[in-house]
Amino acid sequence: MRADEISPRAREIHFSSLVFDTHADTPQRLFFDQFDLAKRDAEGCVDIPRLREGGVGAIFFALWVPVEITGVAATQRARDLLDATLKQIELHGGDLALATTSEGVRAARAHNKIAVLLGIEGGHAIHNDLAILREFYARGARYMTLTHNAATEWADSSNDAPRHNGLTDFGKQVIREMNRLGMLVDISHVSDSTFYDVLEVSRAPLIASHSCCRALCDAPRNLDDAMIKALASRGGVIHITFHDAFLSQEYANANRAIASENDSREQAAEEEFGQNEARKLIEGQRWSDGSIRAGKLPQVSWEKIVDHIDHAARIAGADHVGVGSDFDGAFMPAGMEDASKFPRITEGLLMRGYREDDIRKILGENTLRVMADGERVGQLLRSEKS
Repeated sequence: MRADEISPRAREIHFSSLVFDTHADTPQRLFFDQFDLAKRDAEGCVDIPRLREGGVGAIFFALWVPVEITGVAATQRARDLLDATLKQIELHGGDLALATTSEGVRAARAHNKIAVLLGIEGGHAIHNDLAILREFYARGARYMTLTHNAATEWADSSNDAPRHNGLTDFGKQVIREMNRLGMLVDISHVSDSTFYDVLEVSRAPLIASHSCCRALCDAPRNLDDAMIKALASRGGVIHITFHDAFLSQEYANANRAIASENDSREQAAEEEFGQNEARKLIEGQRWSDGSIRAGKLPQVSWEKIVDHIDHAARIAGADHVGVGSDFDGAFMPAGMEDASKFPRITEGLLMRGYREDDIRKILGENTLRVMADGERVGQLLRSEKS
């Protein structure tokens, strides 16, 4: 879908709004394939031309470390991804700007640049060391997703058996240090017990950088209504993600039914591509598309994204919802294959009767607000200790 194919009103709202995507795994492509963001590509979801076509003004690039990588190797992987991302920003300074504050995002927009922000995905990347957390913050990281698909030594994951019943004492120290730095705490991927522990400890609002609504798709990675309301009650924001298996119960059920086939596909990809996560993810999307064509998986429409946005907004208010695509890290629904398709979300919200100011909040203003809130908490905590 091109921008000129949406309604004139949707186009005006969308392209005059700050569109802020809080989660993309594109650094995998930058590191493993030395992908050049300036070139429109037939593969993947994100590059500068498609970000421009989609009106995306700010994007968090995730420094994702697979849970199989541990210890110092996990820290090094995150550093490598960060270096690869910073190199692209340096190469394409006419289009991109590293942003580390909410004001930095606005400044980039004022100069017609796309604000690139950095988030660590997987707390195991800090190797149980607050000094490494501070290192990543100093180099630009502005959120950390506390876990990925396995528990860390200090926090439980939604996709792993509980080890700590939430946060350990060190995990609570991590949250307090993130608050002091002004670094957003991301609760996507954590267990329910961890979520409530973090909510109790954190003095700053939380984000879910890429999660959907469990009421619509019963995946452990999604938030139930009580969690969404609790997140909102403390000023936080749930950013709806685009992954088929988190959007659609039908897809999730069918995917589980062919789990052995999926496992075989993943093993073959591991043998062919090794640690090149970028290639494995692209091949995974092709497998999903092929399974849909073969009738093994149902086709998921981009409109499911709007369903989840609408559900979260209805129970928690439009002030507490955003978007976090998981581009280049998950399987995308039909009609939202890449960043150029973002205007469809604005069109979909308009068709559901959303007010213009609420659409602008959902597209990005809520994310800027929660960033600013986290920055203020950090300043307050640092002043209390000085």
